[in-house]
Amino acid sequence: MGYRNLQECVADLERRRMLVRIETPLDPRLEVGAVQRRVYQAGGPALLFTNPVHCRFPLLGNLFGTLERTRFIFRDTLDDIRRLVELKLNPFYALKNPLEAVKAPAAALHLMPATTSNAPVLECRTTLSNLPQVVSWPKDGGAFITLPQVYSESLASPGLAKSNLGMYRVQISGNNYETDRQAGLHYQIHRGIGGHHAEAIARGDLLRVNVFVGGPPAMSVAAVMPLPEGMPEISFAGLLAGRRIGMAHLAGHLPVSAEADFCICGVVHPAKTLPEGPFGDHLGYYSLVHEFPYIEVDAVYHRKDAIWPFTTVGRPPQEDTSFGAFIHELTGPLIPTVVSGVKEVHAVDAAGVHPLLLAIATERYVPYASVRQPQELLTIANAILGQGQLSLAKYLLIAAQEDAPTLHTHDIGDFLRHILERADWRSDLHFQTATTIDTLDYSGHGLNEGSKVVVAVAGPVRNRLQRELPAGLEFPVGFGPAAVCLPGILAIQGPASQQGRGESDAAIEEFCRYYEGRDSFDGFPLLIICDDSAFTAAALNNFLWVAFTRSNPATDIYGIGAETRGRHWGCRGPLVIDARSKPFHAPALVDDPVVERKVDQLGAPGGPLHGIV
Repeated sequence: MGYRNLQECVADLERRRMLVRIETPLDPRLEVGAVQRRVYQAGGPALLFTNPVHCRFPLLGNLFGTLERTRFIFRDTLDDIRRLVELKLNPFYALKNPLEAVKAPAAALHLMPATTSNAPVLECRTTLSNLPQVVSWPKDGGAFITLPQVYSESLASPGLAKSNLGMYRVQISGNNYETDRQAGLHYQIHRGIGGHHAEAIARGDLLRVNVFVGGPPAMSVAAVMPLPEGMPEISFAGLLAGRRIGMAHLAGHLPVSAEADFCICGVVHPAKTLPEGPFGDHLGYYSLVHEFPYIEVDAVYHRKDAIWPFTTVGRPPQEDTSFGAFIHELTGPLIPTVVSGVKEVHAVDAAGVHPLLLAIATERYVPYASVRQPQELLTIANAILGQGQLSLAKYLLIAAQEDAPTLHTHDIGDFLRHILERADWRSDLHFQTATTIDTLDYSGHGLNEGSKVVVAVAGPVRNRLQRELPAGLEFPVGFGPAAVCLPGILAIQGPASQQGRGESDAAIEEFCRYYEGRDSFDGFPLLIICDDSAFTAAALNNFLWVAFTRSNPATDIYGIGAETRGRHWGCRGPLVIDARSKPFHAPALVDDPVVERKVDQLGAPGGPLHGIV
């Protein structure tokens, strides 16, 4: 059976030497986050900071820092979840494997939370300013809860059935928030709480929320799960925990997660906002200050032995990468049941998750045709972009399963090779020029506003990709040098961007005209214009991060030999993506050098991190 609370989990991991205590006094502002990031990058253990300065609660970092440790934490229930997934995929599984399948209904008994009067989380009260003030990055606007579980219910249909548990950023200090009374609530578009907030606005009522921190580890995972419509996250948490989640009733408030470490109770006004941010986010940049809803805080509770779990959000990979990998293991087999014809979909973590989707699907519309071309793929691509958070993607690259049955989206280099070998830029680009994108993505033409492009390929190999720089390559003034990122992909350094939001760039248009009628880039169908070609080409993750987080398809895709036929844009020569930092982009996250030197000292011989980092 899974862990009832965070204390059981910490004790078990420490017994098994999967967690280390850090007794050195460290500041929750910048220092603990820098340590957590460094240990994550080293594939190290979970960290319990027992003596944080100016803080009365121990801090827990890197709990989900490796996929192996995340699997271990939920080791008792993974088989049950897989059985339930199998039953969803194939009802005949129960007939073929009756002894295994019979266990699945027993696991389903954990879906309903248990009402309890024993709620350790309600043992003590405190204030927002006495909570751990964890600040991850130098320019953050204040302290944020980085692993919150925000619970809300439908005003029209209160209760568990229409509840939502989501991981939405909560700012507990800084900006213009009234000390101990107000906390920022930043939720991105297409999040479950948005429906509850819309109901509150329509009715002119307050939206009551509870913010849980800690508690059963299954609650944190459930808060980020892309669950089917109608399945409450707390039900899934019970399934993952292997026990019913205890919920306590608190007069005048929503139900409380009884075993949570902390609970903030409050209300969200229907249409009031305050400036929130900036904050280092998962695309690798700061999300800037914007108006967002806020919580009027009624009470802050905590258990006597409370532990404050935290993580750092920044340029991937980070701890949330392990979250994503674990979630894909659980939900990946269900994707073909949601979108017919899909074999697999991969939201690429190194590109910031939402900016880049890779997909493989069937192309069966005219199986008798002598040459395969994208047809069913386009129908499937539209279906993918209509699914939940997948709808926030900017780039969707989709290939036909029939062309390469062994192709997989998680082999990113091989997948890109497959796409570029078959791409015909005259016909294979399909744009949505004014639509929604991720709230945290500043490459578009406004907050939540940007564009998408589908690259759909099917059929035989058309292009021979090159791996070496073309001999005698010349550049127009201000461009160069170049470096090979991957076969067929060239990074070319460009001048500093002067582009305005929503505009095209005259320098890139002139670059494309310069190469009209030349074969300068034979074997390189994709060119990336960037600020630093050596950095962009140095690693696959660098290329993915630069190319897809710094470009908006409608304004930053160009082509050599561009042409428009019947309002369909394409190009005869290489496709050109302007992936330079633009004047309106958010700044990239940069570590504090003083803090990094302190982490170096902690990893030196005799330091608490020696042998770990």
